[in-house]
Amino acid sequence: LKLSPTLVIRGTGLYELWRTGQYRNYSPDRLVDLVARALALVPPWTRVYRVQRDIPMPLVTAGVEKGNLRELALARMGDLGLRCRDVRTREVGIQDIHSKVRPEEVELVRREYTANGGWETFLAYEDPRQDILVGLLRLRRCGRTAKSTSPELRGRCSMVRELHVYGTAVGVHDRQRGKFQHQGYGALLMREAERIARDEHRSKKIAVISGVGTRHYYRKLGYELEGPYMVKSLVGQRGGAGLNSRAGAEEQHLGAATKTRPAGFSGKTWTRR
Repeated sequence: LKLSPTLVIRGTGLYELWRTGQYRNYSPDRLVDLVARALALVPPWTRVYRVQRDIPMPLVTAGVEKGNLRELALARMGDLGLRCRDVRTREVGIQDIHSKVRPEEVELVRREYTANGGWETFLAYEDPRQDILVGLLRLRRCGRTAKSTSPELRGRCSMVRELHVYGTAVGVHDRQRGKFQHQGYGALLMREAERIARDEHRSKKIAVISGVGTRHYYRKLGYELEGPYMVKSLVGQRGGAGLNSRAGAEEQHLGAATKTRPAGFSGKTWTRR
């Protein structure tokens, strides 16, 4: 998601409308207030990539007076008692500067939402008390009609659209105590995604949108290159509870969140909306 307030730039048609009084831009204070209230509406599975266009401020005649609009909006949210819960704000790489996350406090969170005419599952490892995000996975049940998908995704197939583990960068073959990368969160998320695809979507295979540099990682998890995707067959795999000892109890409506205890971590299991 991107928020792009209108900018008035010399030499454009909008500039002439602004100069003649036919267009009026928001005042700086009102714009900050508007962006702050918009950020408060963003659901926790969405990432706000940008809050204003990357145009040098000397070129902007009116519309936005300062280049740190996101920072100003977040400060205004604090004044209004609002919170921004998008992915960028909650990710551990940013939050760890101010708050320390302990692995035993991390829980697996499941949320469901509709997107582009389909149903998606958002899996995330989070510290629920501090609302800090460690890693995420987006799983989509692909359409069943032959015309709705690319050849590799036809039939009963589920797709992992995104897999990310946040935190301070760690070397590929390195592990550091207190860091969250290369600790197995990604593999746990993939295992739960495979369980959902097999047991709930009734898919015969699962595909991953993978860059060239991450293909080896998925090969270690049993995936093979098929067209532009890394694909794994789910046929013949045994069903099971996966990471959730209460599998099947997840909420099946928009915005519901199920927090479960992943293997190897302590914590309670509960559901919230």
